[in-house]
Amino acid sequence: MIEFRDLRKAFGPKRVLDGFSLTVNDGETMVVIGYSGTGKSVAIKHAVGLLEPDAGCVSVDGDVVSELDRARLTALRARIGFVFQFAALFDSMTIHDNVAFGLRRRRDLTEDDITARVTEALALVDLPGAEQRMPAELSGGMRKRVGLARAIALRPKYMLYDEPTTGLDPVTSAVIDELMVRTREALGVTSIVITHDMRSAFRVGDRIAMLYQGKVRAVGSVEEIRASGDPVVRGFIEGRADARFAEASEPLSQPEEVAVEGSQG
Repeated sequence: MIEFRDLRKAFGPKRVLDGFSLTVNDGETMVVIGYSGTGKSVAIKHAVGLLEPDAGCVSVDGDVVSELDRARLTALRARIGFVFQFAALFDSMTIHDNVAFGLRRRRDLTEDDITARVTEALALVDLPGAEQRMPAELSGGMRKRVGLARAIALRPKYMLYDEPTTGLDPVTSAVIDELMVRTREALGVTSIVITHDMRSAFRVGDRIAMLYQGKVRAVGSVEEIRASGDPVVRGFIEGRADARFAEASEPLSQPEEVAVEGSQG
């Protein structure tokens, strides 16, 4: 389980997170939506220790990330696969070496073990036989799949996806969504997906949380978010230009989960 508790983070005078609280249960895919620049990626970077909070904390399996020493933080990161927004492949390395990069930092795997893991991961993302190709030879969607394969090869307990469908056409986005669902089913991972793509959010999410003005505005199942009466949530999922500046409304009433977590912080 991953828990964000009253997380606060500012960069200079700009406060990005201002009481962000959210629980991600084991085995679920939590999608975090929100406008660009509202702190979605900032939030998940705290889960792997890439950023430290100004206040509040993030805990993974009960361990507070910001309190871990170097060895324990390294061990935590070995349990988390991170798929970056633009794949973040090494252009000078083959696809095999890109996928094997994290595996080679482990001392318990032989080169044969690594090769088997790479082959398995590439097959799972529908890129069998691509090991000796270079990133420049691949389309944007294929590079994203290699980034996913690199994370899968670690056999993580958790997967963090940062805008996995950004820059992709609708068909390729649907392919990436299907691969995320397949990964969850094949590996049983717990996932956090950061996106502003509502088609993707509805396809892959078990629950959806909206980040707004530094905290969770609403959280609930796909059906609850679709049916939300909150003008900020409705404006976002409908893509209305005036919604970003909508006035805050009262929390929604039970039984929607929105009223429970959306009012925290």
